[in-house]
Amino acid sequence: MLEQLLIFTRGGLILWTCKELGNALKGSPIDTLIRSCLLEERSGTASYNYDAPGASYTLKWTFHNDLGLVFVAVYQRILHLLYVDELLAMVKHEFSQIYDPKRVEYFDFDETFRQLRKEAEARAEELRKVMPVGKGVNDGRKLVMKKGSGFGGGNKKNKSEANEGGNGDDGKGRKLKKGHSNGNHNAVVVEGNRGMGLANGKENASSNNEAFDVTKLQKLKSKGGKKTSDTSVVSKGSNVDPKKKVTKKNRVWDDTPKDAKLDFTDHVEENGNENIEVVAADQGESMMDKEEIVSSDSEDEEDFEVSKDSKPDAKKKGWFSSMFQSIAGKANLEKADLEPALKALKDRLMTKNVAEEIAEKLCESVAASLEGKKLSSFTRISSTVQAAMEEALVRILTPRRSIDILRDVHAAKEQRKPYVVVFVGVNGVGKSTNLAKVAYWLLQHKVSAMMAACDTFRSGAVEQLRTHARRLQIPIFEKGYEKDPAVVAKEAIQEATRNGSDVVLVDTAGRMQDNEPLMRALSKLIYLNNPDLVLFVGEALVGNDAVDQLSKFNQKLADLSTSPNPRLIDGILLTKFDTIDDKVGAALSMVYISGSPVMFVGCGQSYTDLKKLNVKAIVKTLLK
Repeated sequence: MLEQLLIFTRGGLILWTCKELGNALKGSPIDTLIRSCLLEERSGTASYNYDAPGASYTLKWTFHNDLGLVFVAVYQRILHLLYVDELLAMVKHEFSQIYDPKRVEYFDFDETFRQLRKEAEARAEELRKVMPVGKGVNDGRKLVMKKGSGFGGGNKKNKSEANEGGNGDDGKGRKLKKGHSNGNHNAVVVEGNRGMGLANGKENASSNNEAFDVTKLQKLKSKGGKKTSDTSVVSKGSNVDPKKKVTKKNRVWDDTPKDAKLDFTDHVEENGNENIEVVAADQGESMMDKEEIVSSDSEDEEDFEVSKDSKPDAKKKGWFSSMFQSIAGKANLEKADLEPALKALKDRLMTKNVAEEIAEKLCESVAASLEGKKLSSFTRISSTVQAAMEEALVRILTPRRSIDILRDVHAAKEQRKPYVVVFVGVNGVGKSTNLAKVAYWLLQHKVSAMMAACDTFRSGAVEQLRTHARRLQIPIFEKGYEKDPAVVAKEAIQEATRNGSDVVLVDTAGRMQDNEPLMRALSKLIYLNNPDLVLFVGEALVGNDAVDQLSKFNQKLADLSTSPNPRLIDGILLTKFDTIDDKVGAALSMVYISGSPVMFVGCGQSYTDLKKLNVKAIVKTLLK
């Protein structure tokens, strides 16, 4: 049964709800649909599933883009109502006839909806009466196929079913009555106490009862053995005694004097202390505090290169008709009109390193928001699509919540507890290096930080973090290797509380998203310490793998947590951003798949090379 149907504007004004249904929905499925699907440019999907305590709903919707209306139907997921799509289309058509932007109440639509609902239910009932007949026929066909196919029915090439023969002595075999055989394929089933084997052979029909010739198999083995022996002889003969090893000399290009050997290691004094340069105040202001200026050179570049993809359409329509359409305006945009521009846009996004799945969903969402909308005069479809995509990208990349870490740090300081940040991610993305950059940025703002070396898995991880701590002159909490990272992090937070440190930066071991033991350890660390911020450190170089990494990290953290409300990834730190030129699509893929904002961007090898994500610059680069 239909639980609820409502009509509201894109601004959020509810125009009409079905009073007859009047069922109190458990949870807030409509609000969740708006936040998680409509505002996140996922409206191209067919439906949305919402789980609430004691109920599971399916939501379907449709748009009237010209009027700016949204029609949403809610029903129990277990029912699988067949008439919902047809009912939404009928309600959309009828309501658009009486819609007036000045009206806010539509009580007269109740009777119209009652009739539309009866018609949709009657058609669904007729369809339901027809379906069991078709089901019976299909089930019968499946039964015949199962009986006739024996154990080899999964082979598409061998469509003929073979007869089952006995095994000679036991007589356990039985003949399939409904199978078919063309006489060229043999299927022999040997039944043991626990297993069943199937042997397929190609022999003539006259040799069905003959035994397998073992001599042929022996001949084949002997031939193979000869070949392998020959090759072994050749390989032995080809081995030449190695000559005396000659060391390779460096090539000299000119007569310039030899350069001194570059040595950047930290030398140790006689007393055993390392000479580590203090750089806390030497490298200047962090790029986080500098405003990035976006040039507007290419704002007028509206050419979408659709002309290459839409040459056949141009020949059909002609120059005059397309020019007349751009001047007079098109009545309503259809999906066929948007396809050339959307295809070019999808290709462009993919060349910018956006994951193919994300680019496809974005184009579907833009098509859903433009379909049925009236095109104004002197406006091209390509520019309309580009403007809609630009608006969608800005909406996705703009954080939905505050990402002011300094404000949160001061709020935690007033409560006399440290602000805990956990850095997680796959191997080799630069977690320790960018943790040091964040520590340097905090020092610039007079915030005391402490590092926690919780990477007890990788060799050299503690020494690497110790080097950063000495260079930045900040304390570090370490317990060595082969310790429980969750316990080390907990003791580090307790130490920071005693020493009065404002922030604890927790370094964790790199792990692949499919490594369940390490993911379980990470989930335990997050559950036991309840950090204020969980940062996923990812490379800007990844393309389609960004979707797999983030989605599986979130999934594993949710599945392996013992808490009823597990903590997921709160933000993203994007590294190696200076190596990708205009391939900035990883930022979009990560934000789209996780819903978490990009809080930091690593763009170099020094402590100051950390900046904020410029949304306008990213969108401009993606659409350039």
